[in-house]
Amino acid sequence: MHPATQKLAPADEANLVLDHAGQVNVFLAACLLGPGGFLAPDGTPDMARLRATLLERIADLPALRKRVIQVGRRHHWVESVPDVEHHIRLVEPVDGLGGLQDKCAELTGEPLAWDRPMWEVLVVPGASATGVGVVLRIHHAVADGMTAAVIVQQLFDPGEPGEQPAGEAHLRLPEKAPQSQPGNDLRRTVRRVTTGLFRILKTLWGSGVGGTVLLGERSSHRGVAFLQTDIEALETAVRPRGATVNDALLAAAAAGFRAVLAAAGEPIAARLPVSVPVALRRRGAAANQVGVMLVQLPLGEPDPDVRLRLIAAQTREEKLRAREQGTLEFMRGPIGARILDRFSRKQRVVAGFVSNVPGPKGTYRLAGAPVIALWPLGILPGNVRLGVAAVSYGGNLCCGIHFDALNVPGDVFASAMGEEMARLCG
Repeated sequence: MHPATQKLAPADEANLVLDHAGQVNVFLAACLLGPGGFLAPDGTPDMARLRATLLERIADLPALRKRVIQVGRRHHWVESVPDVEHHIRLVEPVDGLGGLQDKCAELTGEPLAWDRPMWEVLVVPGASATGVGVVLRIHHAVADGMTAAVIVQQLFDPGEPGEQPAGEAHLRLPEKAPQSQPGNDLRRTVRRVTTGLFRILKTLWGSGVGGTVLLGERSSHRGVAFLQTDIEALETAVRPRGATVNDALLAAAAAGFRAVLAAAGEPIAARLPVSVPVALRRRGAAANQVGVMLVQLPLGEPDPDVRLRLIAAQTREEKLRAREQGTLEFMRGPIGARILDRFSRKQRVVAGFVSNVPGPKGTYRLAGAPVIALWPLGILPGNVRLGVAAVSYGGNLCCGIHFDALNVPGDVFASAMGEEMARLCG
């Protein structure tokens, strides 16, 4: 074996399995940049300067200097010098923020080549009046949400003077599960095994979601919408109600789901289950270390404040259980991922995905150009037709909504979610 190769961790290999025709397992971050650094006052980008700056950063980022090769039935990482002319590219101009959203929607269907390092930075002129858009795409085998946040912080410039410099220390690290006494170890093991078996059976044969526009075979016509809300105002408003920003995100998503079902002429489900990733404490070399909690959004509750409290009561318990249980059983290796991939095309366990990744305390610059806005965009796996990803940035909770535009009225979802966010802020 070549000394530069390293076997993929099982959880990372599982994410290769989920990348195939009709399902691109690549997430992205979309940014708006203002003039400065590599970006001239009229918005003209100096691509040579950008590439030179990022090439220096990549030297300290092993995750961006490796490609995947097949060795027998498994895959290995091998050191690979990125071709910055390919990985950092200028694309065709778009028409404003709407054009950037359309470009991101188009990119959700474009796979990344496996014979190169699995990432790219695309500069998108025209995304704003005086600046450009930038889209960073990273394959899920290279990074989960938390790992990607660290990569972004190392790839971009530190914050402005007076801000705390960007770095991993600024991530809101996962809460530690309560420490067990030695005498409780056996009970914890039994509980984990029992819960794991239940989750396996539920994943394979669960039927908590009836027939709905939210699930089904997806078209190739994707849609993207961006939202942002003042995070301090949101936190100040919901904290006295015993809720977190993440609870508020889920409550706002619940309003969006209610609106979509109403627009589709479907009955409002009493409870709508969504999958919510939960960051785990880092152990070992795997880039993907994510648990999952199932949150039942109480759509049938007409009072939005009661919905928020019901969601908060669930997440307080489910988050700790998810961290104790660890990575979803089917995503602990490629064999389980193949089973999951097959069954997820007809699953009735979850109706959507909602994720929230912590961002920096301050703001970023990219090769000297200020990043004035940033939105994440997640992946739609299986038969799910709508998902929400959020990140805190520049004092805002920034949300990217990804949906099957042919089957789901994503604009209705985005409008209702934005209205609920504004209401929650009071």
